[in-house]
Amino acid sequence: MKTVIIGAGAMGSLFGGHLTLSGEEVWLVDVWKEHIDAIRSKGLAIEEKGETRNISVNAATDARSIGKADLVLYFVKTYHTEKAVKDSLVLEKEDTLFLTLQNGLGNEEIICKQVDRKKVILGVTGQGATLLGPGSIRHAGWGKTSVGELDGKITDRLNRVAQMFRKVEIETDVSFRIHDLVWEKLLVNVGINALAALLEFKNGQLLDHPETLRLMEALVNEAIEIAKKKGIRIEGNPMDRVKAVVEATRENRCSMGQDLDYKRKTEIDAINGAVVKEAKRLGISVPYNLMITDLIKVIEKGFHQG
Repeated sequence: MKTVIIGAGAMGSLFGGHLTLSGEEVWLVDVWKEHIDAIRSKGLAIEEKGETRNISVNAATDARSIGKADLVLYFVKTYHTEKAVKDSLVLEKEDTLFLTLQNGLGNEEIICKQVDRKKVILGVTGQGATLLGPGSIRHAGWGKTSVGELDGKITDRLNRVAQMFRKVEIETDVSFRIHDLVWEKLLVNVGINALAALLEFKNGQLLDHPETLRLMEALVNEAIEIAKKKGIRIEGNPMDRVKAVVEATRENRCSMGQDLDYKRKTEIDAINGAVVKEAKRLGISVPYNLMITDLIKVIEKGFHQG
């Protein structure tokens, strides 16, 4: 399955590197020229469990040179999704699949504005990765990946994608309730990302303090109330799931934290900000999510002013 990954940051590079090792034809596409040049000249360096290996991965700054793809996989920031989809349409053929494993809410709607819904599949992943520099990442957390059809059906194409990931030991299942899982992943991100980013913590440090545990719980509980009002089915204990993800990705600096470190715009609007937006529509108060969203936005304004 010829796979083109749009967005070769930490997570895109992680999946691209592992899939390449299985013998799949994989291309990484990213506008960060220094990163792409480093991968082309030296290979992609992936640090895992204290060891580093270099993988020769196809990489490009422009999708137009790649040809057609069987699978287009999006790992760009949510605010770049619209342009990424537009630029990736040159890869489309009759049976091309478009899969998002991005964080937050809203990516499905953005993709489906430009791509036939019948070609779009959704996914979530619990993998964690940290960008160390051009051409170099750290695999910092292991977690399950799930993929699903928009209509909830279990299809052969879903199984093919899942099997491709499993071949490189990315634990993956297919789900008939992928929209619920997107919200379950959102709850995890709501509890971890902005809080760890603001505190300059690695994920695991959030478990080390009663204060951060209380804040995590308050953020997640507000989002659970919104999910229930929307009819989302949340299985199990969401806070237990959040803590399990934190532990599994203990050494990871979350993506929002990496964005603040590099003074880049974050995905706050698709995570805690999405909770605030839905709460406003439903007439529900979410003071913790509003506060943490505002704090991130103030920091972002400082980047622009600088």
